[in-house]
Amino acid sequence: MILHFYFARRFAMSFLMLTVVLFSLVTLVDLVDQTRAFGDLGVTFGRIVGLSLLNAPQTLNEILPLIMILATVALFISLARSSELIATRAAGRSALRALVAPVVVALMIGVFAVTMLNPIVAGTSKRFSELAESYRTGGASTLSISGEGLWLRQGGEDGQSVIRAWRSNADASVLYDVTFLSYAPGGGPVQRVAAESASLQTGGWRLRNAKLWPLRPGANAEALAEYHDELIIPTTLTLERIRESFGRPSSISIWKLPEFIQQLDQAGFSSRLHRVWFQTELARPLFLMSMVLVASAFTMRHTRFGGTGIAVLAAVLLGFGLYFIRSFAQILGENGQIPIYLAAWMPPVAAILLALGLLLHAEDG
Repeated sequence: MILHFYFARRFAMSFLMLTVVLFSLVTLVDLVDQTRAFGDLGVTFGRIVGLSLLNAPQTLNEILPLIMILATVALFISLARSSELIATRAAGRSALRALVAPVVVALMIGVFAVTMLNPIVAGTSKRFSELAESYRTGGASTLSISGEGLWLRQGGEDGQSVIRAWRSNADASVLYDVTFLSYAPGGGPVQRVAAESASLQTGGWRLRNAKLWPLRPGANAEALAEYHDELIIPTTLTLERIRESFGRPSSISIWKLPEFIQQLDQAGFSSRLHRVWFQTELARPLFLMSMVLVASAFTMRHTRFGGTGIAVLAAVLLGFGLYFIRSFAQILGENGQIPIYLAAWMPPVAAILLALGLLLHAEDG
């Protein structure tokens, strides 16, 4: 038990050190990218630093498998150079028993990443998107879905507009039973429009069977109402920006994702993307465990045998290959070409079985 705690502590320290180093590196690289993107828009350096800090957790969350591989490589190379691994083998500990502690730590890190880091990343990435949009256009464009339909807000130099629709088509390009409420830059409402449907065109919404009420102080809005078979309302929104507002599952906490999936289904949107993401996140602890097993299969050897650099390179390349397969399976699941559970759970399970096969082959020949 003492040896397990020793290995667990060494692995946790390697993981923490690599996390700090890569977080600093990711933040600096992102700071350069944000400076290029927003430096010409008059955004102050302090706000750019804030954007980089908000965007860094999402990048760090994505490279967790790489950190896990590097931490495992650092642990076992250090144990091999100090001959501690040989002493462990001489004491009758097999390779699989020596891996119990790092695998358990990886499982705990995976559970932490799903239950605590995921909500943090969801909040920071959502805030980053809102601030970046406001810096680009002067007003944020957000979409909210609830049991009462969907709510969309668009902003620009002419003020803000709030859009409510009871339902839409699958890609949000057409809204049905829709209402537009426009506000002046000072904050007061200026007009209200209700329409049977609104389709998003380039540069504007095309409304069908619309009724427009001008909202002026002291005026009878109903008496001044106008009917239009077709009406164009200018907008800076695009389909891509609308999809980004609600279509990025990473911006939604995993604790709120099941409810959001249900609301998507009620509003008429396709929730398959979010369902795949939800199952993939639940399977993340297993995938991180597989990264530890894969890296250990190449590095649990004494350095005197030589070829340490090649072994490390092989472990990293195999880890990248498994990550690519996982991402490819996720895309297939999102497109409906394979079942959701197969897309989310099969890659980590297959990676664990592959790594165990390599370890057993190296251990028993």
